Amino acid sequence: MQRSLRFSQILCLILLGMASFATSAKAQSVSLFTPYTHITVTPGQKIDYSIKLINNTGSIRDVGISLNGLPEGWSHTLKSGGWQISRLSVLPHDKETISLEVMVPLKVDKGTYRFNVRASGYTNLPLSIKVSKSGTYKTALSVKQPNLKGAADTKFTFNATLKNATADTQFYALASRPPRGWSVDFKASYKQVASVKVNPNETHNLTIDVHPPEQAPAGTYKIPVMASTANTSAGSELSAAITGSYDMQLSTPKGNLSADITAGNTKNIKLSIKNTGSSPLKDIEMSATTPVDWSVVFDPKKIDVLAPGKTTEVMATVEASKDAIAGDYVTAMKAKTSETSSQAKFRISVHTSAIWGWLGILIIIVALGCVYYLFKKFGRR
Repeated sequence: MQRSLRFSQILCLILLGMASFATSAKAQSVSLFTPYTHITVTPGQKIDYSIKLINNTGSIRDVGISLNGLPEGWSHTLKSGGWQISRLSVLPHDKETISLEVMVPLKVDKGTYRFNVRASGYTNLPLSIKVSKSGTYKTALSVKQPNLKGAADTKFTFNATLKNATADTQFYALASRPPRGWSVDFKASYKQVASVKVNPNETHNLTIDVHPPEQAPAGTYKIPVMASTANTSAGSELSAAITGSYDMQLSTPKGNLSADITAGNTKNIKLSIKNTGSSPLKDIEMSATTPVDWSVVFDPKKIDVLAPGKTTEVMATVEASKDAIAGDYVTAMKAKTSETSSQAKFRISVHTSAIWGWLGILIIIVALGCVYYLFKKFGRR
């Protein structure tokens, strides 16, 4: 009895060993290999595996290929030679390449996910993917440098990126809420647009041009911008710091830009300089462009500061060349700072001195007297 029981146990062990050996031998006859068995990705990323199906036997093997354990919501394709496959034949002692594409969904939790590539009846290739962060599954509008600074006549240009982190193609309407008097232009590929199309998990670069009014007071202004569809939206806030506008007007108190002068003499012309901008003007310097041998002296030559909306006066003393002949001459006077400048052109009419007129008359009288004298003296003879 005991001998019979012991024999049965030994027989079972032998059979189990033979089955285990057969299973192991069968598994080793066909194998799967890829070097990338554990990788880390972000939500929405596509993973391309290159897997080798290896036939270690001396005969052809036709193997069923499948994927087991892929998480719900994930997608995949199995290809070889450019075709989607479910079975693949391998020559003796040869190997074939399988392309496995796994798409991680956008809406996914952070963690490690495991699945298997299965060679039916032979072996499994365990793979794992670590998702480094939870998926947002929304739209994002980001601006590289959201705060800029400049004068009121500056065009503020912001570079933005619109990301569609949803599973659908989106058509985004672009809008803004600038302060009164401001304007905002959206550009894509250097063209002005009102909307853009963005495919799932893709980004679109935008340029946002902000134009303040010419006389915008100094200060910091907020400009909200939005990209929206019926299902999703995103926004960002731009900031434009205005240092003020710089502008001035050079003229005369009455606006008269003409004068008369006698050759070799001087003429005082009263100038007016008005700050027509919204920021103070500092270190205003006066200069002039004159005809040859003319000169202009300013009093004062330099103005330290001129507040917005204020006007100051400068006396320009013009001296005409003593050799100037009668006619009209142009003298350009200029007021300049490092930020702006203004110029006024004066038409100055030159008259010759009255002395030359009287001298001419005197010469004529003397000449007539000489003629008369000669006529009387020699006429009788």
